[in-house]
Amino acid sequence: MKYKIVGLGEFTGNEATIYSVILNNEDETLFEKFIEENINSFKDEIYFILDRLEVIGNETGAREIFFKLKEGKPGDGVVALYDEPDSNLRLYCIKYGTQIIILGGGGQKPKDIRTLQEDNKLKEENYLLRKISKEITERIKDKRIEFSNFGQELEGELEFEDETDA
Repeated sequence: MKYKIVGLGEFTGNEATIYSVILNNEDETLFEKFIEENINSFKDEIYFILDRLEVIGNETGAREIFFKLKEGKPGDGVVALYDEPDSNLRLYCIKYGTQIIILGGGGQKPKDIRTLQEDNKLKEENYLLRKISKEITERIKDKRIEFSNFGQELEGELEFEDETDA
């Protein structure tokens, strides 16, 4: 599997830089796929998330109150952005402080489940971001990815190829 971290200029602003992931040279990011999958059933929630991303990028930064924290393993930065705490949708992200977010995918959280492992779609989206976070962390440690622009941007080797999943 190949993937690339790409900037989303429409949401990036003075307070935060927002990225998403393109898998296997596809045309759409994981975030764009999330929007397409959910816009018909959850139009209001999607618009709220889009507005929230614009506010994060331009006004507030990625404040913890916008996220459900600890959605991955300790220290991996995987969180869920939601429109409101009791909402239907979960958008998984990797959060680096208040200045960088990498948007992944997500889906509808069925009301009858307690954990993401009970829903195959949510589990798949979450575990993919955990894997990406692990690879980014390794590259940060190896200084192949660095934080630039006062910690607001990722710079370096943002394209990945995982031979084990090919």
